[in-house]
Amino acid sequence: MTHGRANILLLFAGAIWGLGFVAQSSAMGSVGPFMFVALRFLLATLTIAPFAIREARNTPAKLKRSDYYGFFFIGVLLFSGAALQQVGILTTSVTNSGFLTGLYVVMVPFLAVLLFWQWPHPVVWPCALTALAGIYLLSGGHLDGLATGDWLTVACAAFWALQIIFINRIAIRSGRPIMLALVQFIVCGVLGLIIALGTERTELFSIVAAAPEILFAGIFSSGIAFTLQAVGQRFTTAPQAAIMLSSEALFAALFGTILLGERMSLQGVAGCALIFFAMIAVELIPALRSRAALKP
Repeated sequence: MTHGRANILLLFAGAIWGLGFVAQSSAMGSVGPFMFVALRFLLATLTIAPFAIREARNTPAKLKRSDYYGFFFIGVLLFSGAALQQVGILTTSVTNSGFLTGLYVVMVPFLAVLLFWQWPHPVVWPCALTALAGIYLLSGGHLDGLATGDWLTVACAAFWALQIIFINRIAIRSGRPIMLALVQFIVCGVLGLIIALGTERTELFSIVAAAPEILFAGIFSSGIAFTLQAVGQRFTTAPQAAIMLSSEALFAALFGTILLGERMSLQGVAGCALIFFAMIAVELIPALRSRAALKP
């Protein structure tokens, strides 16, 4: 798969997340955050399992125990981010949550340098800041007073950033991105269910009431989108992947305008333009420099 096609997959993942953000928030009126996390990822497990089995049959090389340990670790990172975001939504606004979650765009290159001394292409730094500025404008250009949920969402962004970084390192090494996605879904579903059964009271009618949101989040936002992320990240760098995935905010705004009839302000249009510019720049500038370097 080419670098460009990988980034298209990441854009699709961002589009699905953008469409599903409202569903993720509205489900909190019926079920607790940990039960929602458990159900969405258990459903994602069922969605992706057939594809993981097919991948295993078509791949002659078997996975090592260390690969499964890595998959499990990524699952813990994913669960931590998903749980913190879901709990944070209870005490913060959708606007704040959308912007603060987007902090992972800037966290990824910084953490990659701090943890592995892995310096990204120079264009990543201004593009990451540009994408973050775009997310800020899309969120309304302001933050309400920071509450506990806001700080939980900042912590969530840090775990998202770590998940992106470690997927890049482990998915490339193992060559089995769909199995990676399956294992992380199982880890999230089991951990969420254990905590939910111990801390939350969930009735069957509550689950039925939130069924549309759970189905969308489980099949599309989790099963399909996170698998596209794992596949796409095999062929691009973590900082570039983070910028592509930040299109989530752009698509959320576009779908709100198209499907819900929401009117986008001039500030929101500027935010979309900044995110789009960052995505184009992080894709084209390194490619153009490589072509120029190859010319005699």
